[in-house]
Amino acid sequence: MPETSNPKAAHYVTRELTSEGPRRTSAAYKGGAPKRGRSVTVNLRESPLSWLHARGHLSERQYEAGERIRSDWERAQLAPSITMRWDPVRVQGSGGDGLTQSERQVAAKRRFDAAVAAAGPGLADVLWRVACAGESLPDAEKALAWPARSGKLVLGLALDRVADYYRIR
Repeated sequence: MPETSNPKAAHYVTRELTSEGPRRTSAAYKGGAPKRGRSVTVNLRESPLSWLHARGHLSERQYEAGERIRSDWERAQLAPSITMRWDPVRVQGSGGDGLTQSERQVAAKRRFDAAVAAAGPGLADVLWRVACAGESLPDAEKALAWPARSGKLVLGLALDRVADYYRIR
C-alpha cells in the first residue's frame, strides 16, 4: 500500500518472518512476497511510538531506542499469556549467533532489564507502558496519575537514556 501524506493513515509493508519476529531490514529481502519462507504484513504506524515519531514528537534516535527495547521485550517473551501459547516461528537457518532459542530469550531479558534500569525508576513506568505494552500516551498519563501532556517529556527523557544504553548515535 503506498504511503500517503496523512500521518494517521496506515502504512503496511510485507516483511520476512523470522524466529525473532518480522525482520526490519535485510539486504536480500526488499519486501513483497518472499521467494521462500514465510512473510507477514506489518502496519508501521500501529505503535504509540510510531504515532509520536510520525508527528515529530520523537527524534529518530528516541524512536530507534523505543523499538529496540520493545524488540528485546518481545524476544524475551515477557508479555502475559492469556489463553494460548504463541511460540515464536522457527525458520530453518536462523540463529547464526550460535545461541539456542532459550539462550537468546535469556539474553533479551538481560538487555531489557538493563535498559529499564538505565532509564531509571521514575522514567521506567511510562517507558514500559508506551514502548512495550502499547498504551497510548494519554492512557499512560492517566494510569500514572500524571498531568495531561507531561508524559511526552518524561518519555523523551527515558528514551534518551535507553538510547545511551543501546549506544544509538
